Amino acid sequence: MQRQAVNTERAADAAAGEVVLTVENLSLDFRLRTEILHAVRNVSFQLRRGQTLCLVGESGSGKSVTARALLRILDKNGAITSGRILLAGKTGAIDIAPLTERSPELLKIRGGRIGLIFQEPMSSLSPVHTIGSQITEALRLHRRMDKKQARAETIELLRQVEIPNPDTAIDRYTFEFSGGMRQRAMIAMALAADPEILIADEPTTALDVTTQAEILDLIKRLQVSRGMAMLLITHDMGVVAEVADTVAVMHYGRIVETGSTDAIFYDPKHAYTRSLLRSTVKLEQNQRSHAAAAPVATAPAPAPVLSLRNLSKTYGASTGWLGGNSNPIRAVDAVSFDLYPGENLGIVGESGSGKTTLGRLILRTVEPSSGTITYFGQDKPVEVTGLSKHELKSFHRDVRLVFQDPFASLNPRMTVKQVIGDPLVVSGKAKGAALEQRVAELLELVGLDPMAMERYPHAFSGGQRQRIGIARALALDPRILIADEATAALDVSIRAQILDLLLDIQKRLELSFIFISHDISVVRYFCDRVAVMHRGKLVEMGTAEQICTDPQEPYTKSLISAVPNPDPRNKRMLHRTRFSV
Repeated sequence: MQRQAVNTERAADAAAGEVVLTVENLSLDFRLRTEILHAVRNVSFQLRRGQTLCLVGESGSGKSVTARALLRILDKNGAITSGRILLAGKTGAIDIAPLTERSPELLKIRGGRIGLIFQEPMSSLSPVHTIGSQITEALRLHRRMDKKQARAETIELLRQVEIPNPDTAIDRYTFEFSGGMRQRAMIAMALAADPEILIADEPTTALDVTTQAEILDLIKRLQVSRGMAMLLITHDMGVVAEVADTVAVMHYGRIVETGSTDAIFYDPKHAYTRSLLRSTVKLEQNQRSHAAAAPVATAPAPAPVLSLRNLSKTYGASTGWLGGNSNPIRAVDAVSFDLYPGENLGIVGESGSGKTTLGRLILRTVEPSSGTITYFGQDKPVEVTGLSKHELKSFHRDVRLVFQDPFASLNPRMTVKQVIGDPLVVSGKAKGAALEQRVAELLELVGLDPMAMERYPHAFSGGQRQRIGIARALALDPRILIADEATAALDVSIRAQILDLLLDIQKRLELSFIFISHDISVVRYFCDRVAVMHRGKLVEMGTAEQICTDPQEPYTKSLISAVPNPDPRNKRMLHRTRFSV
């Protein structure tokens, strides 16, 4: 009853647009070993009850550190150098900026009046404590409940965030939850103390489109019902268009433009805002449709370069030593398709649909349970599933992988020359001056300065590291590249640059791509055809244009309708199709 009364009061304040937090001329510095980094400069904005302010910009623009400053969660070398953070209260505003880290006032605000949803729930939830114990701890700290009351309230919170069977889910551990369920648990924890403000820092970045749509819808409904103000940090302009009331655009630590969502999208004033929107809108179009017709569209039909027939991978199908049969999981279930020379084939689906496993099966880094993979090489067709480990080396020269994470996939102890040259050295194709010349050629091919080959990966940005990864994949002159979420970790403008780079390289080298992604806009931009996977099965296949504009299968319709539309006047997610088995 008390919460209902508080929420009713907040709803009335929200209707009036009451300002609950004001940031005035906030500046942040980080003391590095050789210099001082001015991370945030003179940032000002307001949060109003019941409304969402989206803070947008590319990586390194200062979005997340600004949000963390509101709760004084900064690294030891970071400090607020000027400005005020005014939190409204019944007896007057509290300035958070001068509060000390362990002050009672700040501890009451953190998680109490201001809740925070982190980007990666796996790293912010304890792996050794149950989900329930982590939420009850927040309830007992901020709302002074006993164990019995806290447990009952935790179950109610889990029910509100739509976690199935909350009575039993409360006693599960983080690893027992899917990515979407972990994020729901994080939301429940953030809402435990019934905060007035919710800060959501990239809450859906690691999620597939349907889970993202559900999480955003859930957050919005909880925000409205509780009358909270929300600061949503994202680099996805589609998400901004769907959920924001106002938008603040950050660039190099400064807010360069602020306005209503409609004004930002339809009448942007700053050049950086316009470039951000251009990169977003660009990915809404199919770039391949503007190029010459792909070989797959010509007649007569060309011979494929790769052919899969009834490829399957089953886990847990063996009989237990006590005689019981485990329940088999069909990660990939009888998938068949052909890849043609010069074609870009996209593989899309939710997390757990079997996309990545399919890529690993093609490379034989995971062994298939059944089915065939036929590679049509330069000389004769090769049955990949029958190759020995030694024979696979030749196949792996022609079929290469571009990894998802440009940070984790490069050895930090190797120079760029060593990273790119490693396949050439291992295969015995080049050494000495010839190796250096080939590395220089590859760096030029991906748009990097050959003079940088003696530098280490940490000296490069995320986009540059991905270019290095692509150069390594191209070192052995492959015919097929498998790109597994190759642009997922990149900002939208860098993403467009990498995709354009791959398209340019493809023209010059006549490559074929298998492009695995949960980002529909990337697949629409880059691919000729798209294969849609659900629970290991290939449920629909067609041209990128047909799949993205006129899907036939119910699952595909739900997938496409969940993609955020970068147009605040046409909010696609509000009218999305839900798929039920």
